[in-house]
Amino acid sequence: MSSLNTDYFVRCIAILNRAFDGLNQQPQDSDMYDIYRAACVKEFEIILEQTGKLLKKCLKPYFASSKQVDQLLFKDIFRQAAKHGLISLDEAERWLIYRDNRNDTAHDYGEGFANETLRLLPQFIQDARRISEVFRQQ
Repeated sequence: MSSLNTDYFVRCIAILNRAFDGLNQQPQDSDMYDIYRAACVKEFEIILEQTGKLLKKCLKPYFASSKQVDQLLFKDIFRQAAKHGLISLDEAERWLIYRDNRNDTAHDYGEGFANETLRLLPQFIQDARRISEVFRQQ
């Protein structure tokens, strides 16, 4: 398998980390808190989608054809990644939770969605860094 270009992915993780750090330094009733929160939510969404796309590329050697991999649904990508040892079962379960968070609130950009996403971010950042290492090994 050729090396994956993860430059954008790694940059998004760094931006999310910086935005989350900035968020935690702001009073919750400030405009800057809202700006950092919006940045965190957007980077969460971008990283989540990029993870699925990159992981799909990592799975191609495990299938008879690229078409089979291309037909996998988002959650199935993570299940297959765990099945083939690219990520642990615990990691796969967390990625499914991240996706559920995104799906359950896809049309709710209110405070509830943002707060739930913020609650997930510390572990999400760790998991994104970990899966970035998986991508580098491919």
